[in-house]
Amino acid sequence: MRIRFLPILFALALMLAACGGAAAPAASGGAAAPTAAAAGGGPIAVGGGFALTGDESALDLPAANGAKLAAKEINAAGGVLGRQINLVVHDTQYKMDVTAQVAKQFVEQDKVVAVVGFTDTDSVLAAGPTIQGAGLPFITAGATSPKIPSQVGDKMFLACFGDNVQAAAGAEFGFKQYGKSAYLLWDKGVEYTTLLAGYFKARFTELGGTIALEDQYDDKATDFSAQIAKLKALSPQPSFYYIAAMPYNVGPVVKQLRDAGLTGPVLGGDGYDTPDLVNVAGKAADNVFFTTHALMDAQGGTDGIKKFIAAYNKEYGHDPENAFAALGYDAVYLLADAIKRAGSTDAGAIQQAIKATKDFPGITGKITFGASNVPQKGVTIIGVKDSKLALAAEVVPEKVPAP
Repeated sequence: MRIRFLPILFALALMLAACGGAAAPAASGGAAAPTAAAAGGGPIAVGGGFALTGDESALDLPAANGAKLAAKEINAAGGVLGRQINLVVHDTQYKMDVTAQVAKQFVEQDKVVAVVGFTDTDSVLAAGPTIQGAGLPFITAGATSPKIPSQVGDKMFLACFGDNVQAAAGAEFGFKQYGKSAYLLWDKGVEYTTLLAGYFKARFTELGGTIALEDQYDDKATDFSAQIAKLKALSPQPSFYYIAAMPYNVGPVVKQLRDAGLTGPVLGGDGYDTPDLVNVAGKAADNVFFTTHALMDAQGGTDGIKKFIAAYNKEYGHDPENAFAALGYDAVYLLADAIKRAGSTDAGAIQQAIKATKDFPGITGKITFGASNVPQKGVTIIGVKDSKLALAAEVVPEKVPAP
């Protein structure tokens, strides 16, 4: 494992156009000349699927805001191929039946040329088959299952790293920083947390670590006393606790863990990247660490992150809530860059251009697609101290479990 502390070493090459702040396109073979049909006409409709309400809204709402900000900047800078981007956002409410209906609406009514959105795997799996069946490119902002492209199809791309990457980063960080014994707990009702726990266990035990106890809980659980009682009975206590949780239950589980007198380090994934962690757990959130896509820090972040935070604050009156705001922003810019290079709004041409993306300068790191539709990106590890988030490490895992 390579752990790199501040300053962040992977460079961000986000270039802003003077009049609108749009990101420069990735250098991946040059842009094709726009076709006569593409060079003029009305707005380019792009579907934006997000759970603006419901349990996933703590991640999806910032992602949607980031996506809308990107579209606004692109349009202010002249649009793409001489046309404006019309980001058509629908609230899926974090209900899978509604999500499936929204996917049909994008295809049949909104006539979009591509879709961006979602920060969870279950929503992508609910929407993906319809979008894939229509032949449309689909970039998820923050759903991190590396299995998604094989489950949905070749039109499916991730703007984020895979869960196997962040779980490996967490396993290597925990093993090196805290020790060879871990407690493993996960939400058994969600694809994301189930996969994250499995990948963590695979990498941690491969390193020589031991899982002292593993347990699970129902997705809608609010009382974790049964799991905590079993953990508390362990002697000796494990070196740290790895808990794969969703944003809506991470705060309660951490608080109840601390209330029971268990003060060891807690590690988890990007589901922790929500203000609810500190808002719900309070001081109990100290000594919690989680893997995510970037630290939204106006002082210590990269130049690109600082510019993004300033633009987001100007647009919405507050700083980005988490890294998912930046992922939504990256997803729209990535799509716009692909449309420009394709020189067309033809779905097949856009898909090929996305696939050919190399070193796209995203806020959350450079994006390159090759054999896989999941980009290989570095992982940011954030720690909580005195109820504040701070950069703990930047990690490139030494080895990543297969999807």
